[in-house]
Amino acid sequence: MTIRNINWGIIGCGDVAEIKSGPAFQKVQNSSLISVMRRNEEKVKDFAARHHVPNYTTSASELINDKKVNAVYISTPPSSHLNYTKQAIQAGKNVYLEKPMVLNSKEADELLGIVNQSNVKVTVAHYRRNLPLFIKVKELLEANAIGKVSSAEIDIAQSQNANLIAKTDENWRLNPEISGGGYFHDIAPHQIDLMCHYFGEVTKINKGYIDNNISTGDVVRGEVAFKNGVHFKGSWDFAASKDRDRCIITGEKGTISFSFYSDEISVETSDKTETFKFENPKHVQQPMIEQVVSYFLGENENPCSVEEVAVVTKIMDSFCGIE
Repeated sequence: MTIRNINWGIIGCGDVAEIKSGPAFQKVQNSSLISVMRRNEEKVKDFAARHHVPNYTTSASELINDKKVNAVYISTPPSSHLNYTKQAIQAGKNVYLEKPMVLNSKEADELLGIVNQSNVKVTVAHYRRNLPLFIKVKELLEANAIGKVSSAEIDIAQSQNANLIAKTDENWRLNPEISGGGYFHDIAPHQIDLMCHYFGEVTKINKGYIDNNISTGDVVRGEVAFKNGVHFKGSWDFAASKDRDRCIITGEKGTISFSFYSDEISVETSDKTETFKFENPKHVQQPMIEQVVSYFLGENENPCSVEEVAVVTKIMDSFCGIE
């Protein structure tokens, strides 16, 4: 039977679903949010009321097996991602899965095998691919704006007062059994995914460096070589005295510079400097969700596949010294 509308159920109605993603499911064409789940009944009831969602439950299994729901958005901490995705696949429901996709490469390989053996569609929520600034970077690269690219470098530093990391009461992001690691695991997936999205096939991952331990990951560094000759170097410091957020892509004719948490791109060549400014949508995941809905309806290709993100997971594990 041909699906004409995506009827969503959300598992996990926390800070991400509140503004970044949740409302977008009701704004996208051929998409409806019909059910939400959270273990805390008072909080899920409140979410449903405020966002005009007709059904709510405290049971993930109940939502997954609801016959009216034909797609599930999993927005829980990473430790439950694999289990909930497996349940949804078994129930024949398409899945939009938050990042980090899973806890580690072992789980990523397991999930990829399950997806490949099923007829279910799974997209990972690396929504930055579809935001205006990052689309423009890709367009500049494809237009050869700085010539043949030789390298890309990410330098992220956060002091104790910075707000790059979402704060929660439980602070589960510092519990590796729940998050897969520390702060690095929370923000680096988006950044590494963009590098892979821009530069393609990975040929070599150099073993990374991590200072302190996996649960905090105060300083993480690593390098990746791409088949097209681009060399990527990344550094993340969550115990810095001063905040930094920059990515510099260097080519034979100049550089493309941008920050992951700002609205501006700078393109410098020998004869000119150009600046481009952008404004994100109110619900930053809406452009990606539009693509996901179209993919689930059979109108376009997968905007971010499990296979692609399995590579990101492998890079992160290597950077953190996880075998």
